[in-house]
Order: sequence, then C-alpha cells, then structure tokens
Amino acid sequence: MLPDRAQLQRGLIVSVQAPEGSPMRQPEVIAAMAEASLNNGAVGVRLESPEHIGAVRRRCPEALIVGLWKRSFEDSPVYITPGWEEIQAVWAAGADVIALDATERNRPQGAALAELVQRARADLGAVLMADVDSVANGLQAAELGCAWVGTTLFGYTEATAASKPPAWDLLAPLRQQLPAEALLICEGGIATADQATRALQAGADAVVVGTAITGVDLQVAAYRRSLEAF
Repeated sequence: MLPDRAQLQRGLIVSVQAPEGSPMRQPEVIAAMAEASLNNGAVGVRLESPEHIGAVRRRCPEALIVGLWKRSFEDSPVYITPGWEEIQAVWAAGADVIALDATERNRPQGAALAELVQRARADLGAVLMADVDSVANGLQAAELGCAWVGTTLFGYTEATAASKPPAWDLLAPLRQQLPAEALLICEGGIATADQATRALQAGADAVVVGTAITGVDLQVAAYRRSLEAF
C-alpha cells in the first residue's frame, strides 16, 4: 500500500544509486544507505535495478520504493525503464512505484509510451512516475495515466541540453495545469536543503535528492577537482 497523499506532502525521497564500477554499487551497501535514509525521515527511496530494489525490499519491507531500471539500446536515447521487460522486472522485484522515461523521444524497438502505461496499469495495477523534461510532456504523461510526474530529465535530453537542473521553471506551470490528484515531484539538481524548500514553494509536492546525499563517488570527485584547481 502506498502512503496517502498527506504522508507524501513535503516529503523527501532519497535516490540511492551508485555508478557502474563503484564499490558503493553492492546491493548490501545500497540497502544500508536506503535504511539509513528511511531511519532519518525519508518518506521513500528511489532505486535503480531489480537487484537493488530486491535488496532494499528484503532489508526494509515497509519502505516506499520508487523503482527503475537503466538500460541502454542502440536505437534509442531512452534508458530509464524503456520497455515492458524492464517494467515487469522492476515490479516483480518489489517496487511500489515504477519510474519510466515519459519524454517524447522514440523508445527502443518502437515501443509506444501510451501502450506501456496502459499495460502497466491494466496488467500489473502499477502506479507510474513519469520522468519528464518539459511541461508538455508532464501533462501528456498525466493524461496517459501516470499518477506521479517528476522533473527528472530536465537538462538531460537533447531538447533541454542547454538547461541546467533544478527545473525551477517547470514546477509552477505543472502544478497549475496537472490534475489536482497528480503528485508533482521535483527531481534533479537539488543540492541543498534550501533548494528543496524552494522546490516546495514553487509547487512540488515532494522532492527527490540523490547525489547530494548518497553520491559518494561524484561528491568526492567534485571536491578533489575543486581542490586541485586552487
């Protein structure tokens, strides 16, 4: 059972991920970071790969898990839960919410977003989080049936490559135009508590923070580069 909307309002969802090749990518490490986040007040965690979702589900059986699976294909730039195989795997591993790319870009093997959303809802009864890069794509995803809309891909698609997250300009128009029951999530580029508060003030219901909390590899590398450049 998902928490009700009141429990999610003004909530922090921690993205617990690690890059390929990192010693932090071990399932038991991911699960420990997820538990620490939940123990300190996170309303949920966002996890990548069925392996990590399963590890956290076993360690934290009551956790709210937003799950995804990043897979790359030669015929498409879409990599966040791009197809039906990935949707099924994320759900089977124990995710409560499935996050997927909901931009207008072509998906691998010509898969259609509308068909994937309809099938996930009908066959699995899944709640979906649309990772979008624009107001238009967020509204379209909600119309298709995605209950959560996140600004995750702003600054990471070809159409928004010149922009830098957080997606401040998307939040107010999305909140104004999305259905009242849609959950609006600010994700991407939130690096401080003040920025998280600003996201709520701009219209977000909840905030996802990843690198600033759990990104040991990226944070250490950033500090090293700054010190070496001094």
